[in-house]
Amino acid sequence: MPRVRKGAARTRKHKRILKAAKGFYGAGSRRYRMAAEKVFRSGVFATRDRKNRKREFRKLWIIRISAACRQRGLRYSQLLAALFDADITLNRKMLSEIAIADPAAFDAIVEAAMGKK
Repeated sequence: MPRVRKGAARTRKHKRILKAAKGFYGAGSRRYRMAAEKVFRSGVFATRDRKNRKREFRKLWIIRISAACRQRGLRYSQLLAALFDADITLNRKMLSEIAIADPAAFDAIVEAAMGKK
């Protein structure tokens, strides 16, 4: 049985890694060993930051709602408690969009929620 060498398979593997490392800084885009490390780390960061993006957006929505509440003389926690008690189910993303795009509608939501208290 003839000895099998890895020529073609290794070339394909190296090409795949170097293609994924395109645009990286310095040797990280040119040398296979460094590129392999960088590509692996970039995958780890991408996984971590997909989770972090969700956290960051939720924080942004809460900040926006909180600012809109302060303009109306109440706190974020008071508004959310009133919405819960009034059985008004709006998620934070939609509340923040309404607060920015349509302040009159946000006022109506606040009135509806606070009227039940």
